[in-house]
Amino acid sequence: METTRLKEILAEARAEVGKVIIGQHDVVEKALIVIFTGHHALIEGVPGVAKTLLVRTLAHVLGCDFSRIQFTPDLMPSDITGTSVFNLQRNEFSLLQGPIFTSFLLADEINRAPAKTQSALLQAMQEREVTIDRDTHRLPANFTVFATQNPIEYEGTYPLPEAQKDRFMLKITMNPPDRAEELMLAQRTIGRDSPESVLASGAIRPVIQYEELLALREQLTLIVTREELLAYAVDIVLATRQSENFLVGAGPRATQALILASRAHAAICGRDFVTPDDIKSMALPVLEHRVILRPEFEIEGLTGSEAITNILEQIPVPR
Repeated sequence: METTRLKEILAEARAEVGKVIIGQHDVVEKALIVIFTGHHALIEGVPGVAKTLLVRTLAHVLGCDFSRIQFTPDLMPSDITGTSVFNLQRNEFSLLQGPIFTSFLLADEINRAPAKTQSALLQAMQEREVTIDRDTHRLPANFTVFATQNPIEYEGTYPLPEAQKDRFMLKITMNPPDRAEELMLAQRTIGRDSPESVLASGAIRPVIQYEELLALREQLTLIVTREELLAYAVDIVLATRQSENFLVGAGPRATQALILASRAHAAICGRDFVTPDDIKSMALPVLEHRVILRPEFEIEGLTGSEAITNILEQIPVPR
């Protein structure tokens, strides 16, 4: 079966990442879904839950390079994309590439930078290219943005505009570890196998090379998605636009993201076909950051995730 190699790589990648990241199995799966579908992720979690370590580990395991940008209020767009510098020896301008010229980019605390700086990522995320001094430069084919934000800190932050949030395929929530996982972390911290030291020691092996990632993405097209399941995904997204709970529902890009994410989820589960459960499991991370609740329902305590869950319960599931 042609998808066998894809399933093997996904299983190996999860195993290698698990040597560094304690717990967070659902988070690792969603991050792999984002990578293998060629999209981007918004990671939300309090400080210290290994958001940066997760992305560094994934880059190492998948044979890709990694860059990190710490977003701050004084960060300028050129600090991200790079700038043209005059070369006196050659008497011409040459490009000094910014950190965006990488495969895996960690945009740390993206909501700390103003909209002007955040918008520097829009063209890169959508078209995988950047324009510097009227010249367009291609980014690596595996370019993936993992943007992080702290859900409990609002002072000195700038909310992400809806157009930018729509560029993220999934919103991945990283919760603190449970007692058993945190005890394991404490035990490893006082020894020689803390998560950071395991990654630095070279004990984690890359499961593929950079070039193979593109070929494996193509294998996702072999995952079978029945017509009635496509209609099911469309009905879910349409329901967010028609629901009285939402001021703004999800757009057509959400439909595409839901179908692609469901297909990748099926591959991670070891199947070569999509089921309704794949779509239901991906609906919340795909839609939550794309919808806006009406203020009156928000005041009453309704959350976006609860409203989406209500929609999933109302739409008939195809057999």
